[in-house]
Amino acid sequence: MRSFRRCFGVTLLAILITAFSIPQPKAKAPNFRLKSPDGQSVELAKLGGKVVVVNFWATWCGPCRAEIPGFLDLYKKYKSRGLEIVGISLDQGGWIVVKPFIEKYNISYPVVIGDSQVVKDYGGIQAIPTTFIVDAKGNIIQRHVGLLSKSQLERIIKDLL
Repeated sequence: MRSFRRCFGVTLLAILITAFSIPQPKAKAPNFRLKSPDGQSVELAKLGGKVVVVNFWATWCGPCRAEIPGFLDLYKKYKSRGLEIVGISLDQGGWIVVKPFIEKYNISYPVVIGDSQVVKDYGGIQAIPTTFIVDAKGNIIQRHVGLLSKSQLERIIKDLL
């Protein structure tokens, strides 16, 4: 019984530490400044006033690839109403892998290469895709781990735009 309590206590402590290290909904979204393929800086703070979808992904990730067509459709549909999408690639191959992928799939929203700091700031991304929805005031409204369908994302962002 004593070992169960100790194990339970350690597990509970680990859960609490993890819960507090992950940006919680309604928390201010951590700023980042990362480079796009053309060398331009993409900075979350400069997107203030827009609803921003921050999507951690990789080219080799099947569910990540499955999300992209829906993201592109919604970006085209809602960009003029204040939607921004930023794809943060976690590919270890960097631009050598990511740039041809962007071209092949005609990704029109900004894509940047993530670093260890942005991963840490967003709570340590444990699985991809992981998507954060940030409102126009810069607050995280939702964190979604796994495939985010076009219809799911549209339901979330329509209310924020």
